[in-house]
Amino acid sequence: MSQQPASPPPAGLPTTAEAEIRLKPVRIGGRSRFIIWLMRRFLRPMLSWMLGGSNKRMARLQLSLAARVCRDSSGLPVDYRVIGRVPGHFIGGAHDPKRRVVLWLHGGAFILPAVPDVHVRAVAKICRALDAVGFLPDYRLAPFNKFPAALDDCERAYRGLLDLGYAPERIALGGESAGGNLLLGLLQRIRKAGLPMPACGVPVSPGTEMGRVHAPPSRTLRMHSDPILAMASLARVSELYAGGMDTSDPELSPLYADCTGFPPLYLLASEAEVLLDDTVLFARNAEQYGVDVSLEVWPVLPHAFPLFENWFPEVRQAREDIVAFMARHLGTGG
Repeated sequence: MSQQPASPPPAGLPTTAEAEIRLKPVRIGGRSRFIIWLMRRFLRPMLSWMLGGSNKRMARLQLSLAARVCRDSSGLPVDYRVIGRVPGHFIGGAHDPKRRVVLWLHGGAFILPAVPDVHVRAVAKICRALDAVGFLPDYRLAPFNKFPAALDDCERAYRGLLDLGYAPERIALGGESAGGNLLLGLLQRIRKAGLPMPACGVPVSPGTEMGRVHAPPSRTLRMHSDPILAMASLARVSELYAGGMDTSDPELSPLYADCTGFPPLYLLASEAEVLLDDTVLFARNAEQYGVDVSLEVWPVLPHAFPLFENWFPEVRQAREDIVAFMARHLGTGG
């Protein structure tokens, strides 16, 4: 498992997984630290309240977030289209199978939709740098659609891109949080169906263990300090999304997946988040199956931080790193 040169881990890290971590040597400024304090103080309680509410409250939240129009698509046209029987945001103009394509699976605890002014904005920056088109599937959401509905939709979206003529070696997968979980489930589906693998994948802060609210260890060690995620809310997410399914199923909990044949993976996480060990332990497991794995753990920043470039100027470096990784593995663009 490769990592970029980095500073030694902080003293006293108490888990085996964390003992292997070398933090990316990035200086996090005072402005960003203040925003993180505000998130911990106000955003985390608000998210806990929203996710703990009735189905009606969650439906209102879904509508509210989906209505946040993207105000900056990096000059790329954005449309809402259906690909593979799945609607979603298509970035970059007309279909052109000669182009590179980024299939990004949004996060949101399997409950929240893509937020155009966050997700479309972030993916458009990546597409602009890669001269690529992008697709964000609007997969079905819990609690109204439980597992495997979301994963089924992600598989249909991938098949849809292949059916449109996009070569697999020109397809890069990305996804944050729940989307990172879906990305790793999708790779299992692709292998099971005998489909060609994409060029690479970028799981950002993926949740890889759906059956245990108390483990891996970072979930308890950081449950009071994570700027966004509250562990009690994650237990609710598992109930709403997985329902009565076996949560040791690797398509639900990719931590237990056979990763044979997976494409190169670049995983990112923050040392401050409760899902840190979800990422680190999955990376270790994938490496045992011979996957080309790169892992970078950033200091201080919150869960799924590459989405929040508008809030944290340091995140530009994360975006450039993601672009560089995808560019190394994608086929030549049009």
